Amino acid sequence: MQALSADDYARLQQLAQRYSQRFAAEIHRSPHYNDRLRVDLLCFQPFAGEWCGALLTPVSLSLVLVSPTPGGFDAEAPPRRVDLPGGGYPFEPVDLGEGDGLWCCELLDDLRDLDSSAEASRLAQHLLARVMTPAE
Repeated sequence: MQALSADDYARLQQLAQRYSQRFAAEIHRSPHYNDRLRVDLLCFQPFAGEWCGALLTPVSLSLVLVSPTPGGFDAEAPPRRVDLPGGGYPFEPVDLGEGDGLWCCELLDDLRDLDSSAEASRLAQHLLARVMTPAE
């Protein structure tokens, strides 16, 4: 499997910051808000010309697909179904502005029981291992 470069991780960090800024008010208003967590993009690996990973927020954990190149994101694109090795998942476009965005498939919508970012990171790793392993 091809590893992401330092520049790739910098791009993911920038996208996480833009997501956090764009959705800050919505996140803080959620009754499921967990102040021990922050927005982060984790556990990415190349998949079918995109990067597949996890979006962690203080409210939810989602599968995400990201284009490896900036710009060109079509916020008006219809939802799509993507067949990952562990099964098919529905993804919705999330516009981050400036021609960038994410394709998200929310899997958990309440993370109040998580005690730390480290615990959330382990959950994201487990999630990605399951969806990127072929179903039996």
